[in-house]
Amino acid sequence: MALWKNEHHQARHLCYAYRFGILKDVYRANDDGEPSNSAGAPILGQIQSYDLTNVLIGVVRYYGGTKLGVGGLINAYRTGAKEAIESGKIITQTVKDRFNLNFDYDEMPLIMNVVKESQADIKKQVFETRCYLRIAVNIEFTEVLLEQLEKFNGLKIEKIGTY
Repeated sequence: MALWKNEHHQARHLCYAYRFGILKDVYRANDDGEPSNSAGAPILGQIQSYDLTNVLIGVVRYYGGTKLGVGGLINAYRTGAKEAIESGKIITQTVKDRFNLNFDYDEMPLIMNVVKESQADIKKQVFETRCYLRIAVNIEFTEVLLEQLEKFNGLKIEKIGTY
């Protein structure tokens, strides 16, 4: 916010909305002094209508000498957010569970087969006396992968997170 104010020090309002998380349950809308729900809510509404997450949209408004009224403000902020979304690049990513796997070297071929069958991405690997893999697997394959990995007694599995 401070960066926007430095760049747009003559702007009257710097309104924004964001939504984050896999469940899209972390969100906020800010009107920055505009009438209640006339700025942040229309921006958030556009984020919701495009079903986006992990996004922040800010709209900077300069006063041009004409009062817009609440309806005009809502339309202006909604249109600004819509144009930002349509002119931006939407990146679609698959939600994945991420794990660290630690195991003995002699189990490496069998564990690697299970990991490859699950179509997991190997993000990091270390093969020494004790081996280490950091993997990312599509959440729909997680249950099957974990069932397969339970067969290995010396394997330690640490879930890093889901994102």
